[in-house]
Amino acid sequence: MIQDVLTDPQWAGRFTDEDRRALTPLFWMHIQPYGEVRLNMSSRLQLSAPTSPEPEPAAA
Repeated sequence: MIQDVLTDPQWAGRFTDEDRRALTPLFWMHIQPYGEVRLNMSSRLQLSAPTSPEPEPAAA
């Protein structure tokens, strides 16, 4: 679609060099790389394993 606009003579004179530099074929707004994330604000996440007391070192 971008190529069609850029080759159309009607639009050829409207784009400046700065406009052309801003164009990219890498559109990614429709991609959700981590899937859908649903937040439950009424509970907390357990981000680390429960810690147990460390054993005391043996006497030498």
